[in-house]
Amino acid sequence: MNEYFAGIDIGSTAVKIVVTDADRQIIGSKTAATGALVFKNAQTAFSSLLDEIGLERKHVSYLTTTGYGRKLFLDADETISEITANAVGAREVGKPFGTIRTIINIGGQDSKGISLDEYGNVTNFAMNDRCAAGTGRFLDMAARNLEIEVDDLGPFHFAAKGIPAAVNATCAVFAESEIIGLLGNGHEREEIVKGIHFSIAKRTIRLVKKVGIEELIYFDGGPALNKGLVAALEDELGRRLVIPAIPQVTTAYGAALIGLESHGYEKREQAKEFAIPVVAEESEVAHACGACSCG
Repeated sequence: MNEYFAGIDIGSTAVKIVVTDADRQIIGSKTAATGALVFKNAQTAFSSLLDEIGLERKHVSYLTTTGYGRKLFLDADETISEITANAVGAREVGKPFGTIRTIINIGGQDSKGISLDEYGNVTNFAMNDRCAAGTGRFLDMAARNLEIEVDDLGPFHFAAKGIPAAVNATCAVFAESEIIGLLGNGHEREEIVKGIHFSIAKRTIRLVKKVGIEELIYFDGGPALNKGLVAALEDELGRRLVIPAIPQVTTAYGAALIGLESHGYEKREQAKEFAIPVVAEESEVAHACGACSCG
């Protein structure tokens, strides 16, 4: 019988879910809004994903939650830190590219820099969760003020003809006023978008430098889908980033993998506990001690 494992990353703005099989392969993933009813919305999203991939809750052998709302999901078998889950997921996804040593994670309301050793263990991390500037929510706010869709930020970045507009505010509230001021002064939206991306890139790199930047850098979180932001980060770093195909779910995937390992450990411990000693047959004992001559 096939076994399946689920990881649910409950963030401040989005719930990310991954279901894997015993071979560590992702068989389904989903992203949904966290909302105010955290447990209900996460449970609804999880049930919806199971329906989509043709499974029922009983088919999931182990469910692990992570993220700020991890303890609110009452059906979990285990809860873990998002730092650990992100590291495990990035290490697995990044294997085809080499050994991931640095992770840049930009979420809805925080950003993180994580340093790993050569074995994938977390050696240091830094987090900015005091201000929305430099996060996914800041990008949402910027798009709203520029009257464009968030998905259009990338194309607008590459359409900029002039130099990027200077966005210097370190607070999301002041940055919003600054963007409105730039529009009023006649700056093109494309220039402002590019300026926003470079502002976030500079702030993010300052954060990651606190933990150390190694050669192979992995970038995940929803904003990693923004090719303009990726380009700004790569330009500031002077090197390429490893971007997963589904950057929103790396942490959820890591949680699922940790659950897979935990489940395997529990099964091994149960096997030891209930193991029945093998008693040799009488004839085997006789042969072993040479008490008969039939052999």
